[in-house]
Amino acid sequence: MMQLHNHFFTIICSIAFIFYPFTTQASAPPFGELKVHFIDVGQGDSMLVTTPTNKHILIDGGPPGSGNKIIAYLKKQGIRKLDLLIATHPDMDHIGGLPDVMKKIKVKKILDSGKLHTTRAYRKYIREIHQRKIPLEIAQENTSIDIDPQVQIQILNAYKKGKNNNESSIALKIGYKEIDFLLMSDVERKQEKKFIKKFNVEAEILKVAHHGSRTSSSFAFLKHVRPRIAIITYSKENDYGHPVHRVIRNLYKLKTEIYSTAVYGDIVIHTNGRDFYLIPEKSPLEGIDSDAG
Repeated sequence: MMQLHNHFFTIICSIAFIFYPFTTQASAPPFGELKVHFIDVGQGDSMLVTTPTNKHILIDGGPPGSGNKIIAYLKKQGIRKLDLLIATHPDMDHIGGLPDVMKKIKVKKILDSGKLHTTRAYRKYIREIHQRKIPLEIAQENTSIDIDPQVQIQILNAYKKGKNNNESSIALKIGYKEIDFLLMSDVERKQEKKFIKKFNVEAEILKVAHHGSRTSSSFAFLKHVRPRIAIITYSKENDYGHPVHRVIRNLYKLKTEIYSTAVYGDIVIHTNGRDFYLIPEKSPLEGIDSDAG
């Protein structure tokens, strides 16, 4: 059943790629760009944001074992220092690779959700922060991250007493001129309802919450976001049934183009603040072939 589910998703991703191609301009200038990289770390999250003034933000570090992939990816981009590392919440598939990253890449500052956890992965993460003496700040809901005057980064969600790990996830809205990214981490429908009432969640690019799980991405919320592009981060071999069909159907009702790291590998979105274009590591056919292999 799982194999059928995974093939269903790779097939519809291929259809999206073939019949809903990008119409945005591919001539954005090399300077003054915001770049958001969705790094393929399997069943987990890791994103790199490079601002127009060349500030570098790493958001999450995937599951344990992902560190070397992320380090190699950063070095390929010429990055030896991170201006900010954001750990959205303490689940293993988001912080597992961060200790290795901290050992090899200089981190200027860490933004943490403030949610404590008792796992080995979390202890390794905290221990590495202490050993490296990296300044750590706890995220506060409805505040801004000031790292580049050209880019607005708003924190939509963080930990409050009584929230579980996913409900404590740092969710971000990143705006550059006319283009917005909504990065939902693993927040749940309860937080989505609050976002609708409290924030302007409309965004061109949506990082789908919780790997396309049934816990998130209600149609009511997605209608407010109206995303042109949805990115789903997951592994084809996951045991959770991610992404669920309901989430895919909701996105297709809104004519949203869907790209997943499971099919396309690393995905990079470039924007000059007016237009944007997407560069996937793999074609959909390569993604399906690798699944079969």
